Amino acid sequence: MTVTLEDKLNEAFGFNEFREGQREVVETLLRGESAAAVFPTGGGKSLCYQLPALEWSGVTLVVSPLIALMKDQIDALAARNIRAARLDSSLDFEEYMEVVNGVRDGSLRLLYVSPERFNNERFRELILQANVALFAIDEAHCISEWGHNFRPDYLKLASFIKLCKAERVLALTATATPQVLDDICNSLDIEPENAIRTDFYRENLTITTTAVTAAERDKLLLRELKSNPPGPTIVYVTLQRTAEEVAARLCKAGLPAKAYHAGMKSDRRAADQDWFIDSEDGIIVATIAFGMGIDKSNIRYVYHYNLPKTLENYSQEIGRSGRDGEPAVCHLLACPDDLTVVENFVYGDTPTKRSIDKFVQAIFANEIEFDVSMYEVAFQTDIRMLVLKTLFTYLELDGFLEAGTPFYANYQFKPLRPSADILKTFDGEPRDFLAAMFRQCKKGTTWVRIDLNQAAVNLKQPRARLVRALDHLSEEGLVELKVEGVRNRYKILNRPDSIHELVDDLYDKSLQREDQEVGRIQGMLEWIALDSCQVSHLSEYFDKGLDEPCGHCSHCLTGKPVELERLSTPKVDKKVLTDALALKERYPEVIDCAVPLARVLVGISSPKITRAKLRNDHLYGKLEGVPFPEVRRLVEQALKDASFDT
Repeated sequence: MTVTLEDKLNEAFGFNEFREGQREVVETLLRGESAAAVFPTGGGKSLCYQLPALEWSGVTLVVSPLIALMKDQIDALAARNIRAARLDSSLDFEEYMEVVNGVRDGSLRLLYVSPERFNNERFRELILQANVALFAIDEAHCISEWGHNFRPDYLKLASFIKLCKAERVLALTATATPQVLDDICNSLDIEPENAIRTDFYRENLTITTTAVTAAERDKLLLRELKSNPPGPTIVYVTLQRTAEEVAARLCKAGLPAKAYHAGMKSDRRAADQDWFIDSEDGIIVATIAFGMGIDKSNIRYVYHYNLPKTLENYSQEIGRSGRDGEPAVCHLLACPDDLTVVENFVYGDTPTKRSIDKFVQAIFANEIEFDVSMYEVAFQTDIRMLVLKTLFTYLELDGFLEAGTPFYANYQFKPLRPSADILKTFDGEPRDFLAAMFRQCKKGTTWVRIDLNQAAVNLKQPRARLVRALDHLSEEGLVELKVEGVRNRYKILNRPDSIHELVDDLYDKSLQREDQEVGRIQGMLEWIALDSCQVSHLSEYFDKGLDEPCGHCSHCLTGKPVELERLSTPKVDKKVLTDALALKERYPEVIDCAVPLARVLVGISSPKITRAKLRNDHLYGKLEGVPFPEVRRLVEQALKDASFDT
């Protein structure tokens, strides 16, 4: 009797049939070919790698930025006796070794990691020695420079896929425009015919928008929550403190609500997530990361307390509701006050030309091969980490730099047995090598430090061999290993003919990204104010529109567009500017021009602002409701006037 894919699906996961697109993706992978899957949120992307992972002897490596996805899926797979694990800094030694041994002996079916994990040389060494049957990349739109959430660490995955000789690749996303999907396929060598896209439209979702003022918003949200039948609910907010404040207000009103955001301690965040998963009427007030990959099909309501940044974000977030096919409501509370906050985050990210000049000068002052600490460079240039990584990526894409394997600067170990006893467990050349390596160490009271780079030179051995030796000692329980201080290796391939021209080019690219992100925000506003079916427009944005109006969006239900008027810019008290100038005098190394001072005033941090603890200053966020370009203009004028007065 022939065993069908449906039989395997039922046996492993209890489903009788595939959802749209799933079978095509699974069959492509089982043929040994790479694939891309563009399914709406809740469309069943994870099954596309979970089911075929059971067919191979090698490990399926799942790359995702989402802690919630890892935890939720691993728990669900464990309940079905499918061995899966995640590898991150939260694991203790025994948990870490269990994962490592599972990869090495082939018993681990799925391993979940973040894209940043590939900066870890010990992890890279582990995967390079493993058989990677499938390299699955979740949130694959992050690969595309033109996507709404470009992450430089994603762009480098393609080179590691080749290095580890992964047998096949799967790219997954819910939010890829045609241009972004082309980018994904080109980056990962996926044939266009193996890019499978399913319809965006879901008829069970009622998608509505109400224009509100900040003063009205809480009352409207409370009225909606109390008047609707109870059901699992997500309320999305922009800021972490807003999540706490709104959750507290809902609790005070007698509703079962909890907050969720990245600033919470991990144990509380996990507890709140578990509570929501198990609840039939719980309300989670969360920043946008919540809900990604969480297997909760009965979410009845999704409210947007704050404006989403982009149509991509919005479509992904509303897609977390009604995944069981039952009716669900997605209600956007469109408040014009939010525009300034959302736009200010975009403007605040853009580095100054002075910062970019410092960055370029520092990079090309190095020898051909060099290594850097990203944190040190971020502080020296006062460029936010994600932006800094993007600048490095631009230099790679333009042929100036080539990235090498990152490494840990500091290795320490604590012997768990006397060194003589450790050496007795080895014979011949390995014993001689370990003895020579131990002679390179510097003993402390408890920990022993070794400079691996210098030791490799002195011993005339590859650094990788020393890393493998220390890992082996750790795995055998002979030493306790501690590593820190990631440094990134680079090689200069070409030096610019003109430093100034390169600075101008990188600054122009930064401004283009700024314009692009502000344009996405404007696209969100235009969608709200559409004088036509909003759902059809969303469908067309990602692929193709509907043949007829949906009948259940705000425009279809009311026959008219939502009117959202932007509020006038608040007046700025001159005393704030006077105090700001005094702040600049107290922190000249942090505030060297108008931009960092404007960041402080609107409440946007930077590496130097954070280290100087200016987030605790009374001026931090004082002008949160004023557009960044206006604050920058006022600060520039105040600096000019002060200079003229002196």
